Amino acid sequence: MIPLVLVIDDDVTLNRLMVGQLNRMGHAATGVHSWAAAQAYLQQHDPHLVLLDCQLPDARGRDILPQLVGDCPVIIITAYGSVKEAVGAMQAGAAEYLLKPVNLDELQLMIRKVLDAHSMKQEFLYLKEQVQKRKSFMVGQSPALKEVENMIGAVAPSMMTVLIQGESGVGKELVAREIHERSQVASRSFVALDCCTMQENLFESELFGHEKGAFTGADRQKKGLIESAEGGTLFLDEIGEITPAIQAKLLRVLETGRFRRLGGTRDLSANVRVVAATNRDLLAMSQEGTFRADLFYRLNAFTIYVPPLRQRSDDIPALVKHFINNHDFSRRVNKHLSEEALAKLVVYPWPGNIRELKNMVERAIILSGDTARILPGHIMLSDGVVSTTAAPASKGVSLDFEQIPTLDDLEKHYLHLLLDKFNGHRGKVARTLGISERNVYRLLKKYEFMQA
Repeated sequence: MIPLVLVIDDDVTLNRLMVGQLNRMGHAATGVHSWAAAQAYLQQHDPHLVLLDCQLPDARGRDILPQLVGDCPVIIITAYGSVKEAVGAMQAGAAEYLLKPVNLDELQLMIRKVLDAHSMKQEFLYLKEQVQKRKSFMVGQSPALKEVENMIGAVAPSMMTVLIQGESGVGKELVAREIHERSQVASRSFVALDCCTMQENLFESELFGHEKGAFTGADRQKKGLIESAEGGTLFLDEIGEITPAIQAKLLRVLETGRFRRLGGTRDLSANVRVVAATNRDLLAMSQEGTFRADLFYRLNAFTIYVPPLRQRSDDIPALVKHFINNHDFSRRVNKHLSEEALAKLVVYPWPGNIRELKNMVERAIILSGDTARILPGHIMLSDGVVSTTAAPASKGVSLDFEQIPTLDDLEKHYLHLLLDKFNGHRGKVARTLGISERNVYRLLKKYEFMQA
């Protein structure tokens, strides 16, 4: 990367000499002769270093220094009679100062030293932030999130079964983890199982375990996740997807605390707290007969509803900062969003909720390259939004678009939404659409989503 250097000095000859020397050093240098011209430049560029004259026609260097040092290091340039002011500027945050007339060899050494020191400082600050990551899984201060935290605080100390409801991508597993962390069994295991990723017989073996010879290929005994979570928390995600046979066995676990391994004849004790989550309307499913009513009422003993991101937009700045501080790539640059970029995020409805926001932030970090500031142009959002809501109180689909789409447009956009929602899992997409995986494969090929 070629360092971008801005020279702000009203001495036209000296300015030209320094810019020429910097360009010969391999930097990309630009010279301006006033603070007004510098402000216009800074609106469009993020320099890695600024050389600033103490006295400009329209400003004093020390007065404008606070507006610069937060984004990049600043070297003060001063005449012999202004050394005292230069020292004061360094106390105000300047990295170094040069006396006029400027020695170009000295300038070259100083710039290398300042850029190297700034790079080391940025890396140190980044690593320090990584060490000091917050423990809590809950990010934000909105009233909607505070209500969720109050519910967590009320139920966590007990061993009561909890049902977490909310749209896909709102962070239901994080709520489950927070319940575990605040519970009496926080030091024990937290075991999560996605209920819609496996076939029924595999799911039953994964949850309850199996005995040797229980089915073809079962050459030894295997303990299930209920036993793995002994004394801790078992989190069942997408509980609305399990079959009636599994529903009956899970109900027995909740009512009696007993279960059997697949192929077993001996009852085992289930010393585990169950936390379940769904984006389905289990009450409606129980009334339709697709989900056992007795299991629903057992799970529904204590319900926490996690609001969608559009109902807690006040948390978006904190969430963005959290994702920037906790991403696991592009570690050498401390990123931040411009006010314009943040405003763009706050008004977007986020149909994919926090998962979509996290993906967008990580994409923007990559697109912004080596610059510290993420601009509106780095933010990639959908032009039209298809949102499906699965809040307990509502059912249905809403469409919002600027131009009337064709049926193929709607099919393509909805397929893209489901691929993003299920992280490219074709089996889940097929079940949601009510078609076979072969037909999903055909649609992926039709709309050139084979890389999805």
